[in-house]
Amino acid sequence: MPRLSHPALLLVPLMGFMVLTYLVPFLGVAAWSVTLPEPGLGQYRAALTDPLVQSVFLRTFRVCLVVTVVTVCASYMVTLLWVRGSRMQRFLIELCILIPFWISVLTRAFGWLALLSNKGILNTWAQNLGFLTEPLTLVRNEFGVVVGMVHFLIPFAAFPLASAMRAVDERVLLAARGMGAGRGRVFAQVFVPMTWPGILGAALMVFVFSLGFFVTPAILGGGRSVMAAELIYLRIFQSPNWGLGAAISVILMVAVGGLLAVMMRQARPAGAK
Repeated sequence: MPRLSHPALLLVPLMGFMVLTYLVPFLGVAAWSVTLPEPGLGQYRAALTDPLVQSVFLRTFRVCLVVTVVTVCASYMVTLLWVRGSRMQRFLIELCILIPFWISVLTRAFGWLALLSNKGILNTWAQNLGFLTEPLTLVRNEFGVVVGMVHFLIPFAAFPLASAMRAVDERVLLAARGMGAGRGRVFAQVFVPMTWPGILGAALMVFVFSLGFFVTPAILGGGRSVMAAELIYLRIFQSPNWGLGAAISVILMVAVGGLLAVMMRQARPAGAK
């Protein structure tokens, strides 16, 4: 077969697709942010000084931070069984990680709503068994949002964690055991530090995904725990204030871009330039 004289030409269609589907829309949104309703940086000033927008940003970062910590901790335990468990454990965990990718985020959000709402399965069973006299408020608040987002993001965090765990040199663990360290000490002081790149990669990935979440917070938050993506939707389609919505979008995109740059830098192999 003839060989391509310039293999880099294969990247041209991909780059063109990226420009048309990502760069051009982003530049359009950025243009709205400085031209609507009038030219200038007034919308950015409003986005950074408006108490409502500030409260939404603070809530978004708070929820994303909680979701990141809970997701990475839960995923670490799940991935540990996936990588180092028995054959049956690995098979079951692999099913639990892969099956959620076949279920839409909308279906999962409504599933949690049916489970956690005041008249949902959990509250109904607890009241019928006499554990509760009044239903617990588990949705239409930040708790419901965190539960739904953690459930969605655990499979995504599992892959960088699994990659880091599989890269651990067993000889190092055996050497630590041979020097008298117990299982707990080997795990805490040897195994976990050796998987730190995977932990950091999973945390950054989860945090970046969390910043742009829309469906899960909108359904499980019920309009009472509005996050940045939902605020953008409200400002563009309901208020409407396209300039402010665009300014918030650009600020969110810059934050995501910065986090992605950090993630790519951390994922770079040691010694690479």
